[in-house]
Amino acid sequence: MTKDRPAPPLPEPLDSLVDAHTHLDACGATDAASVAAILDRAQSVGVGRVVTVADDLEAARFAVDAAHWDSRVWAATAIHPTRANVLTDDVKVEIEKLSSDPRVVAVGETGLDYYWPGKLDGCASVPEQHDGFRWHIDLAKRLQKPLMIHNREADDDLLTVLRTEGAPEIVIFHCFSSGPEMARACIDAGYVLSLSGTVSFKNAHALREAAALIPDDQLLVETDAPFLTPHPFRGAPNEPYCLPYTARALAAIRDQDPHELAAKVTANAERVYALAVQA
Repeated sequence: MTKDRPAPPLPEPLDSLVDAHTHLDACGATDAASVAAILDRAQSVGVGRVVTVADDLEAARFAVDAAHWDSRVWAATAIHPTRANVLTDDVKVEIEKLSSDPRVVAVGETGLDYYWPGKLDGCASVPEQHDGFRWHIDLAKRLQKPLMIHNREADDDLLTVLRTEGAPEIVIFHCFSSGPEMARACIDAGYVLSLSGTVSFKNAHALREAAALIPDDQLLVETDAPFLTPHPFRGAPNEPYCLPYTARALAAIRDQDPHELAAKVTANAERVYALAVQA
């Protein structure tokens, strides 16, 4: 993402979508008014609800606040795997308290990231990530909330940890970016795969092949804003209002009508996050 590129124009509206994973704080939201401004833009093109996701303690506090400021916002709270080395007992206590909030619909994003260790100063080691991931799995099961997964270059180990620890009832692979083999393993395990703007990238051949395999009832769409802006705006700032671009690209890959796909993924988001029950 670069600030040198202008934000994408508003897309053609597409029904009533749910952005299954975004970061409102990283999009520039700081208070109720700025959250509402982002959601107003999104709602103008059919993106009526979002799940804003934490990757550290400050973001977790913000996500819960944002979900209370605006009824169109829900939250997911956790410590990102690259920051798992901050999971002291005190941090765990606060994350558990935040995750227990009724506006929090998932524990996440957590998981494994094998790309950044050795490249990013202060990045959690692989053993620290495994410990943090196991703790978040246990938390999701105790709270009976979905587990939202971050996975980067850790396919086999991530599936192994889920299998050995015992996965929660609902597992969501946020920004699924692997190929068809991993997709089949996740599908067979009953996991939900959430696709972002990366599926629209012309060089994402394995991911596009995987996207075509996902059953309708195991599919979500997300922006991961402000990152991963869909083609042809790659590199520009992303926001929840850009979700229809990804939904249309995904519908084309899957040979589906965009409106039918929108209806399916919205129903999935409502079911997975229990939005209808909690609204």
